Amino acid sequence: MTTVTSVTGVDFDLPEPLLRIGGARVGAEGGATYASANPATETHVLDIAAAQRADVDAAVLAAREQFESGEWSRLSGVDRGRILTRVADLIEADAPTLAALEAVEMGKLYQDSVVGDIPAAAAAFRHFAGWADKLTGRTALMPDFGPQPRFGFTLRQPLGVLGAITPWNNPAMIAAWKLAPALAAGCTAVVKPAEDASLSTLRLAELLVEAGLPEGVVNVVPGLGPVAGAALAEHPGIDKVSFTGSLAVGRQIQSLAGDNFRKVTLELGGKAPQIIFDDADLEAAMPWIAMGNFYHQGQVCAAGTRVIAHESVVDSVVDGLVAAARSAVVGDPFEASSTMGTIVNRKQLDRILGYIEAGRSEGADLIVGGNRVDRPGYFVEPTVFRGHNDLTIAREEIFGPVATVISFRTEEEAVAIANDTKYGLNAMLYTSDLSRAHRVIARLRVGTVWVNGWGVPDPSLPWGGRGASGIGRELGQAGVEAFTEEKTVHLGL
Repeated sequence: MTTVTSVTGVDFDLPEPLLRIGGARVGAEGGATYASANPATETHVLDIAAAQRADVDAAVLAAREQFESGEWSRLSGVDRGRILTRVADLIEADAPTLAALEAVEMGKLYQDSVVGDIPAAAAAFRHFAGWADKLTGRTALMPDFGPQPRFGFTLRQPLGVLGAITPWNNPAMIAAWKLAPALAAGCTAVVKPAEDASLSTLRLAELLVEAGLPEGVVNVVPGLGPVAGAALAEHPGIDKVSFTGSLAVGRQIQSLAGDNFRKVTLELGGKAPQIIFDDADLEAAMPWIAMGNFYHQGQVCAAGTRVIAHESVVDSVVDGLVAAARSAVVGDPFEASSTMGTIVNRKQLDRILGYIEAGRSEGADLIVGGNRVDRPGYFVEPTVFRGHNDLTIAREEIFGPVATVISFRTEEEAVAIANDTKYGLNAMLYTSDLSRAHRVIARLRVGTVWVNGWGVPDPSLPWGGRGASGIGRELGQAGVEAFTEEKTVHLGL
């Protein structure tokens, strides 16, 4: 194992950059690899085994054999829950290493991961550990069928083998969101992490083994999307595909998985509105509004980059966002003074800068930011525009720290602007009027609404969207039941 020292002196070990199939660490077919890079320094980290189609076949076979003939799905829910609780404990203990891996590979602030993403990953395993012995069916009182009395009931049984394809922006946390409920239900899994952020998932796999998961329960096949991701999505040995990522790739995943009538859960991002009413407590709201735009450099599916403010407070909201942008310290993710890290790679940086240029060319008023930071690494300034909802920067998911402030006059207009999007993942609203909050919540076409705040989804409640934001729900009771089949039984008495 290789030990790395960050620019601030944080030491951490890199996991073995190999596939994990059936409990073994192996290289990819033909020795294929891809390069992992540090976006803050534009330097090479290490080469990671790049799974080929044959490797995905082997991983799915290992997961299938474990599910059909192994011990995991046959363990009692209590025993599975004990193991998943140990996973949660190990994640918490290993938070510095997991956070460092995410900082070095995709530029997320080290401290944000230590106190945010990694505890959220542990929380998911701890929550779903409690579900492992509670996936019960129900009974039904049935009328006699002719002379025969009847009794009916249902069973909830594990669905089978999960193919999980995870994104680069919150790799360990979202891997936990997919694995924890699947494992609690008794499923096995093959995980394809994003090529820009594979290391924390490889480390998570090591912790799963340390916690006591049998061989073949969780297999990890890092690799390139068009090769490993496509092979997993279309594999006939998979019972369900769960994907978090872009709308374009989600369409491909749905098409590939649909050919074999597999179940699919898709979380495809959003263009969330933040609605600020005239009676909002702006002093309390502004830190949340700014965080909704600039946290993790805007590389968050739930980012609230459409800031829809009442005309009486819109100037104050703009001033608050400008102040937050100007006070941001854009720097190395390991530096304690940094409040914003890097964009994940050059391609994404260029994409963000292209959207900023589109905002300028379409007549939006650029208030602050808009440039790449003049230093090595993929850093971009936090950016604030004033404009309207028909701008490209207000219609499309940028996945960068680019806010568009839009004004409104009436509650009806605010809701209409918020709903005027192909996405429907989440929304935030700020008001001191409880009745108004309930009215607006009911009318917003989204999966989640935050009122007077923002944050990480809680594993006890479902997470997912509508429209172009995807299909299905993760987390909560709905999330764990999605990894089961409900079987109906009719008994003649």
